[in-house]
Amino acid sequence: MERYDVAIIGTGPAGLEAAITAKVRNKSVLLLGGKGSSDKVSKAHTIQNYLGLPDIAGEDMAKTFLDHATKMGVEITEDKVNAIYSMGQYFAIQCHNGDYEASTVIVAAGMTAMKPFPGEMENLGRGVSYCATCDAALYKGKTAIIVAYSAEDEPEAEFLAERAEKVYYLPQYEYAGSLGGNIEVTLDVKPESIEMKDGQAVLNAKDSSFTANGIFILREQIAPSQLVPGLEMDGNHIKVDRSMATNIKGLFAAGDITGAPYQYIKSAGEGNVAALSAVSYLNSVKNN
Repeated sequence: MERYDVAIIGTGPAGLEAAITAKVRNKSVLLLGGKGSSDKVSKAHTIQNYLGLPDIAGEDMAKTFLDHATKMGVEITEDKVNAIYSMGQYFAIQCHNGDYEASTVIVAAGMTAMKPFPGEMENLGRGVSYCATCDAALYKGKTAIIVAYSAEDEPEAEFLAERAEKVYYLPQYEYAGSLGGNIEVTLDVKPESIEMKDGQAVLNAKDSSFTANGIFILREQIAPSQLVPGLEMDGNHIKVDRSMATNIKGLFAAGDITGAPYQYIKSAGEGNVAALSAVSYLNSVKNN
C-alpha cells in the first residue's frame, strides 16, 4: 500500500491551502473530501473580507480555490473518512471506499452541528458503526438499522442488504428513492437514543423503536472526537497549539474544526501553517 507523506481531510479553504502548501514542498498528498469544495463557501451569497477577492460570490470563490489547487497538481480523492488511527510511525485511515496510509495527517473537515445520540458513543463498536459497506460481511443472515442523512447513502443500504437478512432504512432527508426487497424504508422517524438490550441494538424514536443486530449512522461528517481515538478536544473543537499540532504526534488540524472565528481567511491561513508544520515534522523524523 502506498504511504503518502501528508493526508488531508477536508476540501474547504483549510484543506485546499494545506494541500497546495504541501505540494509546493514536494510532498506526496492525499486529499480526501468532496470535489465541490465546502458547502459553506459555495453557498455563501457574498464575501467581502477575503484579501484580494472583494465582493466575491461564494460559488465563484469555491471555483477560484479549486482552480488554484488543480493548477498546482492537487487531486481530490472523493471518499468519506470513518476513522483515523495513529500507528506510531504512520496513520491508518479507514474510508468508505478503502484504506489509506500517511506519515502525517491534517484534519480540516470543518464543523458539524450534529450531536451524537444518547447512547451512541457508549455503544460505538459494540453495535453502532458509521460504515455499512465496511462492516457488511459481519451481517450475513442478520438484521441492521441504517439512519441515513443523504440520498448518497442508498447504495450502502443496497450493499448491506445483499448480505443481511433485513435492513431497516430510516432516511433523515426527503426520500424519493426506490429501495425495496429486504430493505424496509420507514419515513418520518426521528431517532432520539440508542441502547443495547439482551445483545440487540435498539433505536428509540418518539413514537416507536427498532431492534436489530446493529445500527449504522451515516452522517455527512463524524465528530472529531469520534474520528480519531485519543484526540484531545476543547469543547466541540480540536485542541491545537500555534503550530496547529494536536496532542497526537504527527496529527495536525486547521480551519473551523479548531474553533472560532469561523472565517475563510482564517481557515486558509491555518491550513498553510498546518502544512508547514507537517513538513517540518516529516523532516525531523527523516533526520532522526
